[in-house]
Amino acid sequence: MGSEHLVQVVLPGIVAPEGLEIREAVVPDAGRGQIVIAMEATGVSFAEQQMRRGRYYDQPPFPFVPGYDLVGRVLATGEGVDPGLAGRRVAALVKVGGWASHVVLDAKDAVQVPDGLTAAEAETVVVNGITAWQMMHRKARVRAGQTILVHGASGGVGSVLVQLARTAGVKVIGTASARHHDALRELGVIPVDYRAGDVPGQVRELAPSGVDAVFDHVGGRSVTDSWHLLAPGGTLVSYGSASTRDDTGSKQWPVLKILARVSLWNTLPNGRRAYFYNIWAGRSLSKDRFRARLRADLTEVFAAVRRGDVTARIAAQLPLTRAAEALRLAESGTVTGKVVLTP
Repeated sequence: MGSEHLVQVVLPGIVAPEGLEIREAVVPDAGRGQIVIAMEATGVSFAEQQMRRGRYYDQPPFPFVPGYDLVGRVLATGEGVDPGLAGRRVAALVKVGGWASHVVLDAKDAVQVPDGLTAAEAETVVVNGITAWQMMHRKARVRAGQTILVHGASGGVGSVLVQLARTAGVKVIGTASARHHDALRELGVIPVDYRAGDVPGQVRELAPSGVDAVFDHVGGRSVTDSWHLLAPGGTLVSYGSASTRDDTGSKQWPVLKILARVSLWNTLPNGRRAYFYNIWAGRSLSKDRFRARLRADLTEVFAAVRRGDVTARIAAQLPLTRAAEALRLAESGTVTGKVVLTP
């Protein structure tokens, strides 16, 4: 595409962050119904941490370009696409391919970013914000006055979730390491130190009758503990298996075990519900419905950021060519907020 130069970060296999490779090529043209996005910001999520270990449950075969989401300007439009989109800032959820200077995708998969948000600010709440919003409003359907437990309350999804919940008038108990407790208290969250042991016991002291919803990304034993912490009529939303990130063996098995437990629990006549949340659920059945839901929910999240209900937490910004350093930083557990990559 003219003089535009494509730079991509490639994950060649199961490697240390320093094993990431830089690939250069010519920017491809937009096909029918497609747009070319000049990336302004992409991010390091937990998915990339799993993918480099070969542990993300439906990652593509190596080698591939990682990058779950991105924000950028529309550089070019293909046949059948409104040419007026050119120059507009958009966000997109892609699962892989986002760690690149330019990305080609279907125009219908792009969501416009409102004025008043920088690219980096918007990037922090694409996959994290959609996940938090949909789990809270579409799965658990949390209401004002209820009490919820958020595991990893200072993490990417957790930090957005607790802010959305507090804005909605929900009491929030959040697990995090002790160094994050002051920041959580400032958000109105009651912190629990997961490193202190007996998390279920600590939560029961705060909510003797149980909680109305639990959001669990930890997996393993934590999912069962979370289920037993529910009050009558409560909802468990499991959305990952972080505790198995460094395991070996089948990458699907941890998720399959959670799905089996969820299926069993939902047969019990106790009024409680359990879900395994998948951000891509429904896409294969109806792309149009999936896109409409995603666009509506991400628009709500962007509005929350603009109002100040949710703070965009940027841990660091590094150029795309320093993706290895960014991944290492995100995996260190020493930062709060999202590590953002820029062109």
